[in-house]
Amino acid sequence: MAMTMHNPAHPGEILREYLGNVTVGEAAKRLRVARSTLSRLLNGRASFTAAMALRLSDAFGTEPSMWLDLQQQYDLWQAAQRKRPKIQKFFRAA
Repeated sequence: MAMTMHNPAHPGEILREYLGNVTVGEAAKRLRVARSTLSRLLNGRASFTAAMALRLSDAFGTEPSMWLDLQQQYDLWQAAQRKRPKIQKFFRAA
């Protein structure tokens, strides 16, 4: 079972570090996405998609799975904080 982080950062926070001093407008232009799209990602209001992970991989030389893994860790932690219904287990026949 994979170890999950405690309250992981939204991947947008990590992307912000990768961008350094590059403006949102310039980064959006280089990534060939709308400025509003990149802004939503950077501010944690949108999720990273496979297509965006591939663009970031091309731009930064990272693995696309890195961005998707960060998104998944964030999503799982957020979901785990919400109240969940009691679920009945399934038992497989031997």
